Amino acid sequence: MHDNTITLAASATADGLEARDPTPASDSGRAAALTARFEAIPFTPWHRRARIVMGSATFLDAFDALSLAFVLPILIKLWALSPAQIGWMIAASYIGQLLGALLFSRLAESFGRVPMAAAATALMSVMGLACALTGNFQMLFLCRLIQGIGVGGEMPVAATYISELLRAKGRGRYFMLYEMIFPVGLMITGQVGTLLVPILGWTSLFFIGGIPGLVIAYLLYRLPESPRWLIGQQRLDEAEAIIRQAEASARKANLDYQQEPAPEAPVAAPAPAQVARQPRSRWSELLSPRFRVRTLIAWVLWASSFFVANSLNNWMPTLYHTVYKLELGSALRAASMTNVAQVAILLVCAFCIDRIGRRTWAIVSFLVGAALLTALAVGGAGQLWSLIVLATLAYGVVGSINAVLYLYTPEIYPTRMRAIGTGLATSWLRIASAVGPTTVGYMVGTQGINSVFMMFAIVAAIGAVAAIGMIETGGRRLEETSS
Repeated sequence: MHDNTITLAASATADGLEARDPTPASDSGRAAALTARFEAIPFTPWHRRARIVMGSATFLDAFDALSLAFVLPILIKLWALSPAQIGWMIAASYIGQLLGALLFSRLAESFGRVPMAAAATALMSVMGLACALTGNFQMLFLCRLIQGIGVGGEMPVAATYISELLRAKGRGRYFMLYEMIFPVGLMITGQVGTLLVPILGWTSLFFIGGIPGLVIAYLLYRLPESPRWLIGQQRLDEAEAIIRQAEASARKANLDYQQEPAPEAPVAAPAPAQVARQPRSRWSELLSPRFRVRTLIAWVLWASSFFVANSLNNWMPTLYHTVYKLELGSALRAASMTNVAQVAILLVCAFCIDRIGRRTWAIVSFLVGAALLTALAVGGAGQLWSLIVLATLAYGVVGSINAVLYLYTPEIYPTRMRAIGTGLATSWLRIASAVGPTTVGYMVGTQGINSVFMMFAIVAAIGAVAAIGMIETGGRRLEETSS
């Protein structure tokens, strides 16, 4: 057995199995051994299948989240929407996402990552179909609000699940390649919206997002549960069975992989009354002395990056069409370039993040984004070509931070509260994403576009300051970074 297994067993802190935990010593040792075995498994087809299925749900999450942006230019004329109504319509989904992030992350700690990701995906898909059947502002607002609960619930649970499947070596690269699915979804949403909305009408996007989601929800439900979560729940036999599947996949795919030797004698399972699970986490623990600083920093990072990115993403098609008078197809194509830029920057990020580090990437990206947005505020928005170039680059840079935060946040909390910590952190993105577009809706009509970009630049600068306090988690096991 590897040395790190012995270290874990001696410390009896295999991701939350602390000294105060009444778990029998034999179970603590077995849990530590299972954690070490799982940590030793390289990336295999077993991991790839889980990433593809969960990534498909994340893709649809992105599609459903952005679809309204490419529908609004039509609805503005069809329903005679005011700027304030546009802002509230955009905010509806994010209000729902706030509720979903809190609800599903809490349930994921109690009932598991897989069933909650499946339930969230099913909800957002069903409500996507309902959105296509609405006929007025009020009904679409309500359907987007409820759909947002599913959208908001899927992402933090999915990020937690994928993070828990990966070992320290290369976790940043593999996770970021998974996380690229979200901006790819945004990019494809833009291209599909540009092509189909003018031809098939605004309801087509909701049908495209809703129907496949029901199939994906079923595939999600059939995924193996996170072994780390099962270990934390003291469901050790189930965890070992899944770890054996991953080990078998590793042996088949990589002849150099050596499985951990089995214990000389099986450990007898204690009676049900003797098996103790990890202590139930509470929301308040995120602000306990142990986690307070990292939690507050994470909240500021999530709020500032998504305030800028999602405001730009949701408003740019409408601004191009209504303020700069581009015809609908041209406005949608120009807006879709922001997601192309984000994918390109994230591809670079995926292969650099483990070397550069989460903290350095976030600081530099916030500063570059603030500089680009300042350039827009002081005159860059005066001409259409400079607006497209600067806004596209600003979104791509700041949008890369969004993906890094999905990598970083699950790394700073132990398994017993990883979904809660990630879910509550993402709730700040929902708040910011609701407040940002609504604020832009009021400012466009009263203060002008330049003031909007200056506001974005200030928020990005605040994010850069907060990023200085990040914990560097690259190259470290989850059991180490969360301590």
